[in-house]
Amino acid sequence: MILLPLQKEETVMNIEEQIGAKIRDLRNQNGLTQEELADRTELTKGFISQLERGLTAPSVSTLLDIVECLGTNLSDFFHEEDDQQIVFPKEDYFEKEDESGNSITWLIATAQSRSLEPILVRLQPGQSMPFDKPHEGEEFGYVLEGKIQVHYADKAYVVRKGDSFIFQANKKHRISSASKRVSTILWISSPPSF
Repeated sequence: MILLPLQKEETVMNIEEQIGAKIRDLRNQNGLTQEELADRTELTKGFISQLERGLTAPSVSTLLDIVECLGTNLSDFFHEEDDQQIVFPKEDYFEKEDESGNSITWLIATAQSRSLEPILVRLQPGQSMPFDKPHEGEEFGYVLEGKIQVHYADKAYVVRKGDSFIFQANKKHRISSASKRVSTILWISSPPSF
């Protein structure tokens, strides 16, 4: 006979328990005791205790008083945070290649909704990216392979493998190959512009 380990039963909280847990978490974040919250909301400590355990449900006006005392509002209180993707596997990358064989790989699929956008640029020998018009933010790059030139306003700077660059994006700019082999650059724009 084979014995299988008992699996823990998943418990699903009802709405009263969910509201109570959120109130308890907010109260603890604010460093308040149940008694202090009760005093501020003109409720009893017993009611707050029952509420936090999901044994009772508050009226809308009572809930409004409680969440305001806890430094938030009903909209934020009931807002569910989306699980934010942290790891982006290679399969999620998006790559675009031009007719000269230069390519841009977007490393984060949802970068447009973030404050920065990392891309991987591969430049063929003798090739360049088009000029980027002035815009808000900054541009950062790190040369992984090869050698490039950063054209910023009316100047050009040579950047070799292992070197990095950063500049305000308020002047026209582009990068071009300065190598006899493919150059690979990690490029980060803030805010996203590609």
